[in-house]
Amino acid sequence: MQVKRCYRTVVSPEEETARRSDCPTASALDLFGDRWTLLVVRDLMFFGRRRYGEFLEAGEGVATNILANRLERLGRGGVISSTRPRENSRAKYYYLTRKGIDLAPLMVEMILWSAKWEPELPVPEDFLTRAESDRPALLRDITARLEGVLANPGSEDGVAPFFAFEEP
Repeated sequence: MQVKRCYRTVVSPEEETARRSDCPTASALDLFGDRWTLLVVRDLMFFGRRRYGEFLEAGEGVATNILANRLERLGRGGVISSTRPRENSRAKYYYLTRKGIDLAPLMVEMILWSAKWEPELPVPEDFLTRAESDRPALLRDITARLEGVLANPGSEDGVAPFFAFEEP
């Protein structure tokens, strides 16, 4: 197999969707390579957060302009989408798209890596046990829960936290 090494420069600094190179790692980092973006995915995936204010309350102290930018970037990247429920047209619910749901294995692996190398972190024992004994079933459960939200994004149903992680 021949590896293609093809690099190109971004045409304009304003065009965030342009790739720096054709490297798959660089491409992923163009979307996720900062300290806040995957925390938004985490909040949607594991903590059931769906509204702007809920992301602000997460505890890491994200600034409002940074949060707005990351939500916009994830939306442009097709990782999240949003909807306004009929009963409250001022509210906006964010949810993971199929593309975002497919990040579940990455998110689980990051949690397991952190639990291994920083054992003082509060990772729930039931999560570790399930991940070690039957990771495919754990991922199916996470995916099924998120697909339930995807099927009815304007509803509050099915958005309880997946595991009792100690929230930041």
